Amino acid sequence: MYSTMEEERKILLKKARIIVDFQFGAGAGETLFPDNVEFIISKTRRIAQIKENGSRIATLRSLDGLLTLSIEGAKKLHRIFKYPGIRVVMNEESSEFIREGGTAFCKHVIDADPAIRAYDEVIVVDENDNLLATGKAMLSGEEIKIFRRGVAVKVRYGSS
Repeated sequence: MYSTMEEERKILLKKARIIVDFQFGAGAGETLFPDNVEFIISKTRRIAQIKENGSRIATLRSLDGLLTLSIEGAKKLHRIFKYPGIRVVMNEESSEFIREGGTAFCKHVIDADPAIRAYDEVIVVDENDNLLATGKAMLSGEEIKIFRRGVAVKVRYGSS
């Protein structure tokens, strides 16, 4: 058992940062989770959610142990990853629909990070790299760019 609550919090912070660095790339952990984050623990004593100043940044998926991003978490990663990192770029025609939480379809995609794999958490941006949404890629980055039909990103949260 941990000797203090602070030691337990430090261990949880280290775990969360390791997950983020694995999922999104080195350095993402410290940016996404500064020292002042708060952990919501599940009944099974695992991280359920991570918050900063009362706002949810991310939720841990029990299915695979990776994170889903809130729009606040997406904003933080958007700032540190330069284009085209973890992005799916949508045309102007679909931007408002996606900003409101609508699904991002392949026919509206202009570009996508080639490193994206199917089921990765991604950020969706417009042609000017303005954040529109966050969600789960349904295809790889290369497939998203090539396909003209189907779902590119299942949007979780729009930025509106």
